[in-house]
Order: sequence, then C-alpha cells, then structure tokens
Amino acid sequence: MSRVLLIEDHERLAQLIAKGLAAAGIAVDVATRIDGAWASLQQMSYQALILDRGLPDGDGLALLGRMRAAGLGLPCLVLTAREALHDRVQGLEAGADDYLAKPFAMDEMVARVRALLRRPVEFRPLAHAHGDLALQPEGDLLCCGEERITLAPAEMQIMLLLLRKHETTVRRGALEAAAWGLNDAVTPNALDVALHRLRRKLAAIGSRQRIVNLRGVGYVLRADDAAQ
Repeated sequence: MSRVLLIEDHERLAQLIAKGLAAAGIAVDVATRIDGAWASLQQMSYQALILDRGLPDGDGLALLGRMRAAGLGLPCLVLTAREALHDRVQGLEAGADDYLAKPFAMDEMVARVRALLRRPVEFRPLAHAHGDLALQPEGDLLCCGEERITLAPAEMQIMLLLLRKHETTVRRGALEAAAWGLNDAVTPNALDVALHRLRRKLAAIGSRQRIVNLRGVGYVLRADDAAQ
C-alpha cells in the first residue's frame, strides 16, 4: 500500500483528506507542523507529500525547499487557500509537482495524488543498501548477493530505517512509527514479532548483518563481527 505524508494543521480537513485517501487504498500519516513533518521524513519512506502552506511554524514551502536542497525528490502536491497566479508559480518554482487551491473536491484531490504516485522519483538520497544487504522497495525484496526474500510492508519499513541508520541505535518507537505509521495503534508485541521474522529472513539469505537489541536503548543493524 502506498503511504503519503499530509502536512495540514486544520484537524477536520486533515481527517477528511485522510479518509478520502484511505478509501482509495492510500495510507496517510498526518503532521501539523514543519518540524514534525521533517522528523517524519527522516523516519519513514513515503511515496508522496501533501503540503499545506499556512502552518503554525511557517510557510510549508520552507519544508519543500529544505527537502529539495537535501535531494529528497518525492512528489509533492501543495494544498492552499492562496490561489493567485504568483502564489501558484512560487509553489511550483519551490519544487512542488502539483498545486490545488482550497476549497477543492475530494475526488479531484485523490485523483491528483494518484497521478503523483505514478511518477518515478527522480533521485533518492537515502541509502537502500549497507554491507551485504540491499533493499528493493518497489519489489518488496531484501537481497544479499544473489539471494532474495520477500518482506511484508512493515518489515520493509523497519529495514529501510535500520539501513539508513546503520551502526546507529534506533529507538523502539521510531521503528514502530516506520512500520505502522504515526497515527495507527500498535499492539505491544507487534514490533517483536516483526523483528523475529526479519532476523529469520536475514539468516535465510545468508547475511552477516544482525539486528541487535541494546536493552533499554533500542536496536542497531551490525555485521556479525561488530555484534559480538
């Protein structure tokens, strides 16, 4: 399932957008501020961004500019009440892929997001490989040399985060957010089950990488010799 990040501080509108996208089979995480959205982008792998401009901590285009400067090229739809021509031009020049003025029809918004999801991401600054491992998110595959194994969506998100943060401890809450989103309830042992399956899959494809539990701190991806 595709997952998008919605940055919208109007609670009711955010709920309506999330509901409309969920009905179309698109999962949504919601952030209400630029700083929270940036933190989510560091933890999660999204396929598109829906961005409001008027946010409590600034213009949403500031976040878009920061993303583009960092090389993060996921497609972005700007939603805003600013519909003047110069506002639309400003948004597109800041790196937006599409622009939709409020108020809007939900069907049109969903159609525009679907169109963005069909676009290839031009560049990906976040690593999908480390050591003897490589991830192919488009095929749900975890690879080690010539060996391949399929990952469930939650497992893929966990591995993406561990690979990006390799040799760095990742807290349990960050892994849960990556796997199941920021807004979904997670059962107490869901992460433990997912990590158990990932460890078995790493062994099955012959990887030297191990998911190490640093009790009370978090989890880290390390090679066998470093895990001792």
